[in-house]
Amino acid sequence: MAATTDHEEHTDAPASSPAPRRRGGGPIATAVSVLGELLITAGLVLGLFVVYSLWWTNVIADREADKQGDKVRDHWAEDRGPVGLDTKDGIGFLHVPAMKNGEVLVKKGTATKLLNNGIAGYYTNPVKSALPQDKKGNFSLAAHRDGHGAKFHNIDKLKKGDAIVFETKDEWYVYKVYATLPETSKFNVNVLGPVPKESGRKKAGRYITLTTCTPVYTSRYRYVVWGELDRVEKVNDQRTPPAELR
Repeated sequence: MAATTDHEEHTDAPASSPAPRRRGGGPIATAVSVLGELLITAGLVLGLFVVYSLWWTNVIADREADKQGDKVRDHWAEDRGPVGLDTKDGIGFLHVPAMKNGEVLVKKGTATKLLNNGIAGYYTNPVKSALPQDKKGNFSLAAHRDGHGAKFHNIDKLKKGDAIVFETKDEWYVYKVYATLPETSKFNVNVLGPVPKESGRKKAGRYITLTTCTPVYTSRYRYVVWGELDRVEKVNDQRTPPAELR
């Protein structure tokens, strides 16, 4: 019997060429990569800071201002607040329709810590402000233009003849804008004088002055708006606002 033998054919695969060697990045490439990552991180941090400064501080300030304002109105409703003046909780509310900022609580002082609560303050220094009920003088106010409530953000929207209304427990003081100063030095205290001569007025009267920082998002200069008292209306039982606010 004849024996049989299986023959197997082996085909060798072609030898693969060696993979090219990766060149090392080197110190310059590493430095560029690290710098890029740092710039991205810095950009994110800056972005978060901007969001905090321009949005979140507004949220916090508005909440605080609402709380403080509610307290003042509660006192008025309970007849516990003084008729003319309350320098602790606030003296009343500013209404400026052209600025579309709602009602703004006004308290004594213009310190940054105070204004950060989303309110306006009347000056006690370097020039002492008059108060609305005074027979003559300049009721001079300050508030933030950006961040922390930004109550005077739209101050540049005010024009001659626009209404500025101040509400107290018993009276509405209606002022009308007669002059603006888009830019002046932050050290120019003459704009706050009892007779604000830079506004064009030369005689004593009952004035109101609004001041805030300019340009927007900086504090380099001051923007100023002047108004003069047009009339005073008594608050009725329904607290019906003047025609300018309806």
